[in-house]
Amino acid sequence: MNDSPGWASPGSAPSDGKEKAIPRPSDPQDGSGPTGQWSPEQPPPGQWSPPSNPGSGPGTPPPAPGWGGGQQRHGWAGPPPAAKPGVIPLRPLSLGEILDGSVSALRAHWRTALGFSLTVSVITQIAVILMQRYLLPDPTSIDPNATGAEALRQTADSARSTLISLAPASLLSMIATLFTASVVTVIISRSVLGRPTTLADSWAEARPRVLPLLGLTVLVAVIMAAIMAVGIGPGLLLGSEAGAALAFLGFAAACVVMLWLNVSFALAAPALMLERQSIVAALRRSAKLVRGAWWRTFGILALTYLLTFLLTFLVSIPFTAIAVVADGTEVSDLFGGTAPSVGWPFLIVTGIGEVIVSTLIYPFVAGVMALLYMDQRIRREALDLDLARAAGMPGYGDNTPRS
Repeated sequence: MNDSPGWASPGSAPSDGKEKAIPRPSDPQDGSGPTGQWSPEQPPPGQWSPPSNPGSGPGTPPPAPGWGGGQQRHGWAGPPPAAKPGVIPLRPLSLGEILDGSVSALRAHWRTALGFSLTVSVITQIAVILMQRYLLPDPTSIDPNATGAEALRQTADSARSTLISLAPASLLSMIATLFTASVVTVIISRSVLGRPTTLADSWAEARPRVLPLLGLTVLVAVIMAAIMAVGIGPGLLLGSEAGAALAFLGFAAACVVMLWLNVSFALAAPALMLERQSIVAALRRSAKLVRGAWWRTFGILALTYLLTFLLTFLVSIPFTAIAVVADGTEVSDLFGGTAPSVGWPFLIVTGIGEVIVSTLIYPFVAGVMALLYMDQRIRREALDLDLARAAGMPGYGDNTPRS
């Protein structure tokens, strides 16, 4: 039954029991049977060649250079290389090919992908800077000498102030990621087929799916928040030392469940975009594709986010140093207990660094997700055959238009 509507139908698995129709070779004659079955006239030594390797007797010209030579190379050197109409070969992908494919697609369509990502990042960062300057409260100062209930109160106030400050920026970043991911997913899908694309074409195809993609992101965030609330809620309600221990255990358990769900739902966005799935169907589709490959998916995602963290770290350090010098802010204020009062130079310089990082990270991560989704469908549903036919590769079916 075909339960994979949309971009391409899954391949069919071989039917059970077909191997029974394959003729089996007869039992070898090892000398235990009748001796009269062998012909008394045998060929002279050195002049007989097996039927599977004709022309290997004396007087035969030497094989062509290379292991096995000529016809044997096709029989022993493995299958021919996979078709590659675009940025990836149409076969199961390795980790390096997924990462390289994302970079190659962005490099081939840098005007479309990076130009769109740059525009979204600039708009987002301007909004974040304005909110930080005029709307958000100043961070709460913490007295390092405070003890007991006063220290707990200051810590709670600081945590609440930090959450309030981070929430608008996180929301804007999420929206920017959605817009970038929607366009980049379309660009990747066309890059795999070797087809050109423009920003207008990519946006026209992605625009109808932006709101469902936003709904998918909000639903996943609500699920994660509910899991965390269930994990730490009972311990917080107790309000004693036993409650604190229970809350810690609930927090650890919630983190494990959230990690498992995040990996299981990692391919929901590409499924929603490329298969035109609904929100709930996209979550189920992702869980089905990841099932049996959770650890591999987790490893690829972990390495991807590690690379993005290193890029963020390497870019942020010099821009933060320049911002401190330009603003005249003391470095000790940034890491001390008092809340630093930063000015426009600090916000602008650090904002430029954030724009550079987000311009590169948003499309790269979206490209990895899209290629990981395609890789899982290739492994499970023979999507490579459908992609090769869609790309018009010879030898993959009738690609000529019918009159």
